[in-house]
Amino acid sequence: MQLVMIVKFDKQYLQELYVNGRTTSKKYRFQPDIVARYVKVINTMKNQTDVNDLARLGSLHYEHLKGDKAGYSSVRVNDKYRIEFTEETIENQKIATICNITELSNHYN
Repeated sequence: MQLVMIVKFDKQYLQELYVNGRTTSKKYRFQPDIVARYVKVINTMKNQTDVNDLARLGSLHYEHLKGDKAGYSSVRVNDKYRIEFTEETIENQKIATICNITELSNHYN
C-alpha cells in the first residue's frame, strides 16, 4: 500500500472551495478559473507521498516561506495565487506528511 499525503484544511472556506467549488462567505470569492486550479493543485498534493515529491514538480514552485511567514511552505496555484500550508511528519505510519492548508492568498498584496 502506497502512502499518500494527508491534506487538512485550517479554515472552513478552504475546504468549501475544494469540496463545493465556492464558499458560503462573501469575503472569499474567487474567479472560477482560480478555484479550478486550486482544486487541481490540492488533488496533486494528495497524490504525492510527501512534500519531497512536491519539490520534484517544478510547476508548483514549492518553497519554504521566510520572514513573517516563516514556518509555512507554499505551492503556486498560478502566477498570482499560492496555497500556504504547514507540514507535519508522522513516523508511526512509515512517515506520512500532513499538509495543513492555511491560506489561498494573492501573494502580491
